[in-house]
Amino acid sequence: MKKKLNMLMVALFVITLALVGWAVISGGAEVAISWNLIWGYVLLVAAIVSVLCAAIKGTITNPAGLKNTLIAVVLVVVVVGAALGIALSHDGLVVPNSAGGVFDDPFELVISETGILVTYVVAAATLLVTIFAEVRNALK
Repeated sequence: MKKKLNMLMVALFVITLALVGWAVISGGAEVAISWNLIWGYVLLVAAIVSVLCAAIKGTITNPAGLKNTLIAVVLVVVVVGAALGIALSHDGLVVPNSAGGVFDDPFELVISETGILVTYVVAAATLLVTIFAEVRNALK
């Protein structure tokens, strides 16, 4: 099973590399960028599905871990909900683009800002956990 997963990982990496290469070689052609975005969405959905399946399988095989799984799910819902609430609170936001126009679609702006805020929270949490783990290891 591990060998099959490694082969799948290599295949996904090669597809990603080919799509990014196509976008770079074509000079950022709209069709290349669109295919890259679609591929990114496919990878995102696959990642979410695999995480949920792994969590469900882990909970079934080890019911004692149910508490930690529920805490993680609640944390994710709270962080995404807070980011969405903050993003929805900004009315009339207009973001300039490189073509001299503006991004003014409210749905796109809310989704973008939510993603950015969640990324900031995840990056900060990752740094804090890493620092905490290293300090804890140093004190052992």
